[in-house]
Amino acid sequence: MSSLEQMYQQVIMDHARAAHGRGLVQVDLPAHGESHQVNTTCGDEVTLRVGLEGDTIASLSWEGQGCSISQASISVLAELLDGESLETADETYEAFRALMQAKGEPLDDDREDMLGDATAFVGVGKYPARIKCALLGWVALKDALIQARGASSSATEGDKA
Repeated sequence: MSSLEQMYQQVIMDHARAAHGRGLVQVDLPAHGESHQVNTTCGDEVTLRVGLEGDTIASLSWEGQGCSISQASISVLAELLDGESLETADETYEAFRALMQAKGEPLDDDREDMLGDATAFVGVGKYPARIKCALLGWVALKDALIQARGASSSATEGDKA
């Protein structure tokens, strides 16, 4: 195993042990969403909750169980995106999906910079069964953001009535 692979493995293990954003937090914002996702292949699961203030993720928390890859990936997601704009969240989501589809090949420097610790998952792309583990939290995020954006639209329309 190369020193780079060892470093990536260490990043994943560190996030799995000391996960960022773990522990569901009550969201008292009008624009919020929650998603529960299960990887039926292995049983990993996550419930992810977001709250929006305008175009910013003001609250992001989660609770889940599963393998180190799924739990570490969700931790990295929380660390990267809590407090970020929806535009940044969308771009980061797409960059992570691209990383998973790259079959173990690194991305361009700009997307790797955007992903930060998430680049540690580059090797996961070599193992199709593990890709679902790494993407579990990201799928939950996408779903929760769709709900929150819908709640935001409904609140805005209610204000106009």
